Amino acid sequence: MASTGIDFANANHEAKIVEDVPLGGDIAVANDGVMRRMSVIPGIAEITDGAIAGTEAEKRMGIIEGFRLYPKAAAWSMLLSTAIVMEGYDVVLLASFYAFPQFNQKYGTLLPDGTYQVPAAWQAGLSNGANVGEIIGLFANGIISERYGYRKTMIVSLSAVICFIFIPFFAQNVQTLEVAEILCGIPWGVFQTLTTAYAAEVMPVPLRCYLCTYVNLCWVLGQLIASGVLRAMLSNHTQWAYRIPFAIQWIWPLPIIIGVIFAPESPWWLVRRGRTEDAKKSLLRLTSKNDPNFNADDTIDMMIHTNALEKEISAGTSYWDCFKGIDLRRTEIVVVVWMIQNLCGSAFMGYSTYFYEQAGLATENAFDMSMAQYGLGAIGTFLSWFLMAKVGRRKIYLYGLIFLDVLLLVIGFVGIAPSSNKAASWVIGSMLLIYTFTYDFTVGPVCYSLVAELSSTRLRTKTIVLSRNAYNVIGIINNIWTPYMLNPGAWGWGPKTGFFWFGLDFLCIVWTFFRLPEPKGRTYGELDILFTNRVPARKFSQTDVTQFHGETVRLASVSEEVGEKGGYAEERKEFAS
Repeated sequence: MASTGIDFANANHEAKIVEDVPLGGDIAVANDGVMRRMSVIPGIAEITDGAIAGTEAEKRMGIIEGFRLYPKAAAWSMLLSTAIVMEGYDVVLLASFYAFPQFNQKYGTLLPDGTYQVPAAWQAGLSNGANVGEIIGLFANGIISERYGYRKTMIVSLSAVICFIFIPFFAQNVQTLEVAEILCGIPWGVFQTLTTAYAAEVMPVPLRCYLCTYVNLCWVLGQLIASGVLRAMLSNHTQWAYRIPFAIQWIWPLPIIIGVIFAPESPWWLVRRGRTEDAKKSLLRLTSKNDPNFNADDTIDMMIHTNALEKEISAGTSYWDCFKGIDLRRTEIVVVVWMIQNLCGSAFMGYSTYFYEQAGLATENAFDMSMAQYGLGAIGTFLSWFLMAKVGRRKIYLYGLIFLDVLLLVIGFVGIAPSSNKAASWVIGSMLLIYTFTYDFTVGPVCYSLVAELSSTRLRTKTIVLSRNAYNVIGIINNIWTPYMLNPGAWGWGPKTGFFWFGLDFLCIVWTFFRLPEPKGRTYGELDILFTNRVPARKFSQTDVTQFHGETVRLASVSEEVGEKGGYAEERKEFAS
């Protein structure tokens, strides 16, 4: 049954009667009880008016217009995201070292055939050490960054990683390397969450996906740099063959620290802290000054209104609140989306060089193939930006998983051939190149956009922390069994491991089809309404959202005179906090 209500979209605050469409249709409306509670907040009328204008401005904004208005925001976001290069670099560095003769001779054990190899147990331990540290860093970041801000947290983390790099550089045994990986993992965990959250909060709707997925590009660039460095070190038979790659990690932190010192804080974080005037100053620093149509007050009002809306829907901001009410569904989606990155067979990429050697390729050819692999991954991330503007996140993610599943099946079947078959080895290598390109064209970059957009603004950092830690837990499991799968001295599955990942990836496809919604083109407030109304995932893109009116509201709030500005700044501050 339809009902009447007040239309908040009326710019003149006239009491206009509208028809609310029942929730069973294709329109989602703000909950009547939520809007009624918001209507008694001082200054709600003017803030709502500005929020409407700010929301419409962002939804009308094109990609080119967005980059013209937010070029500084894009630059600051890219600067912070560059910290992820360090993590991507180390992940490939460590995994590739297992196929590195000099590293194995220093930290491995002598095998009966006269070669050296780091035992599978220590391979798993070293890789998991970083993941354990990242889990600690992630949970700490969820609390620290919300209390002290993104900038301060980033500066402290970058300073810590500068100190921790000394440990692997001077490590004399595998036990010291283990300690180094755990300690370095702590600031890396901070980078994983903070960079994505910052990108999501400083960019407008049409640009969110590009800067969030740029994080994935930084990850791929780190992997590519690591492969190139190791390839250059193959001819070096001294201890510097593995110490120089560790030392190169000192290149990034100091320049990033200098940049972050001057970077503006996230205006969304400032709004959540009730510092609306500081939020406006930060927003002005993030935008260009030559756009006469941009109204910073309207954008801040949109942030304040969305923050208040989420407070009324779910008042808490603790980790426990991520599992309450409608936020439980959002947490499930974001957590599983990031888990899928480790459940779809991507472990093959992390162990690519090692895998190529076990498949029969010479060490030089193995590193050449891995460099080509990560180069294609970077190209794939670039191309995904063009696809996301047209198709959206859900379709790219779903069809990407389907194509990856086919490739895994092919790798498994080709792996049945004997190891002496060199043609089969090169086919497997080629399939991995295609796999990496597809992954970094679809699942890899799109994941970063999805986890940033589908979490609520007040719980974004903590939701991303939970999701990335779930990813790390799966990563720990992968790091335990993958060496055993590939190591001929253990289970020795080799490329037939593709069958195993094929089955897991198929389960990921089923979940994605039924549970993953489409956030393309939605403001954070509109996504709040869609989740509040429990719109099915497959209907997100077809559902119209009416964010600014409910069934009934306090008429006095709607008809307040716009000209009475007395105390408005204080009212905005009270409303935000």
